[in-house]
Amino acid sequence: MATASGTGHQDPSAEVLTEAAAVFGLLATPARLHIVWALTQGESDVTGLAARVGGALPAVSQHLTKLRLAGLVRSRREGRRQVYFVDTAEQAPVVDVVRLLVGRLAEREAPAAVPVRRLRGL
Repeated sequence: MATASGTGHQDPSAEVLTEAAAVFGLLATPARLHIVWALTQGESDVTGLAARVGGALPAVSQHLTKLRLAGLVRSRREGRRQVYFVDTAEQAPVVDVVRLLVGRLAEREAPAAVPVRRLRGL
């Protein structure tokens, strides 16, 4: 690890940067980012996620498999359902980045409150 001049902070290793790039690459599709965003709001099964993100059930299932293999999403069995969730303790930094980025972009997109004009006599 190299030290950034004047800061005293050490640069991350090539392995750490490669792993971080892989995680960001995995989240570089709108569907996967939407799935992670939805799971930061609460756990869900694949049917609920497909309805929420507007994707076909097989496609959402494939995205979930990739996210789970990367360690971004976890799952547990409840009867016949597989319930997915983000382990905020394990993935707190990634979850924080997704929440912050998507939340700020959503706020910027939201229309400003338009004042209601009242008609005279009503």
